[in-house]
Amino acid sequence: MSGDHYENLVTKLGFPGSDRLKAVLEHLITPEQALIADNLPGDVAEAAENTGVDQDKVKESLEDMFDKGVVFPRGSMEERNYYRFARDIIQLHDATQASGKLDPVEDKKLYELWHDFCRREMYPFISVFAQNLPQPMGKVVPAYKAIKDLPGVQPWENFSEILKAQERIAVVPCSCRSRTTAVGENCNYVNEPKDWKCLQFGRGAEYVIARGSGREISLQEALEIADRVEEEGLVHIGNYDDSMKLNTSCQCCQDCCEIFVAMSQNEGNIGDVYAPSRFTAVITEDECDGCGICEDYCQFNAIEVNDQAAINPESCFGCGICVVKCANEAVKLKPQNNH
Repeated sequence: MSGDHYENLVTKLGFPGSDRLKAVLEHLITPEQALIADNLPGDVAEAAENTGVDQDKVKESLEDMFDKGVVFPRGSMEERNYYRFARDIIQLHDATQASGKLDPVEDKKLYELWHDFCRREMYPFISVFAQNLPQPMGKVVPAYKAIKDLPGVQPWENFSEILKAQERIAVVPCSCRSRTTAVGENCNYVNEPKDWKCLQFGRGAEYVIARGSGREISLQEALEIADRVEEEGLVHIGNYDDSMKLNTSCQCCQDCCEIFVAMSQNEGNIGDVYAPSRFTAVITEDECDGCGICEDYCQFNAIEVNDQAAINPESCFGCGICVVKCANEAVKLKPQNNH
C-alpha cells in the first residue's frame, strides 16, 4: 500500500487522484484514522496488528469514524467489533451528511467540500455510471392520495402498505438537502434539515439509531411523514423489483437530489436510475383551469401549461404529485400496461 492512505481511500471509492474527495476525507478523519480505514475490513485486533496502532486507540478511532459515517459495522450494530470502509461514493456521501448531529452553520465547511466535489466530479460520474446499470436502482412509488381509490393497486404500489410491512422505521435528514441548504441553495419544496424526510428500514434503521444520526419512529409517525411528503411535492422511491422490504426510501426533488441533479446537469436520463410506476397522469380538460400548479410541482418536467395543462406521457413517471396538488381534481392517474 502507498503511504498516502487518503489517496488509497479515494482510489477505493473510484476517484484516484481526486484532490476534492481527498479534502473531504482530510476534513472528516485524521491521518491515523485514514491509516486504520485503509487497512479494513477487519476487527479491532486485526486493524491494530496491521497498523501498529494500540488496540484501544483503534477501537476509539473506529467508533469516531462510525459516528461520522466513514466506516460501517458488519454483524451486530450494537457490538461493532468488525468494520469495513464505505463500499462506494454514494454510501459515503449519504452517511457523512445525513445526520441530525450536524448543523448547516457549524458544519458548513464539510458541506462546502462535499458540494464542490459533487458538482465537479461526483455528478458527472453518476451520470456515466447510470448509463451502464443493468437495470434501474429503484422505482417511483405513486403518492398514496393519488391511488387510494383506484382498483387493482398492488401492495408495492401503495406507500402506506410498504410502511406497514417494515419491522423497524427510523428517519434522518436528507444528505442532499442538508448540503444544498448549508451552501445557500435552499430547496424550493421543503425546509431541510429542520423537517426530516428520509426513511430508513430494517438494518438501515438499526444503523442510524445506533449512530444517533437519526431517530426511531412509529408506523403512525411514518405515515404522517408520508402525507407531508406528498403535500410538499416530493417523490417516494421504492425497490425496483417491487419487493416490500426496503433498506431506505428517499423522498426526492429535482432541486437537490444527487441523482436528479446529476442527471439534469450532465444530460443524463433519470430513467436509468429510477423506473416509473405503472401509472401515467391524465388531464380532464373540462376541469382544468390552467392554474399551473401541477407544472410547478412536477419533478420530471412532464407537464406544460398554456391555457390548459398538457402531460407528456413519455416523460411522466406516475408519481401522482400533480394529482395531490390539483385543487380542481382535473388530474388522475391511469394504469399503463407498458410500465
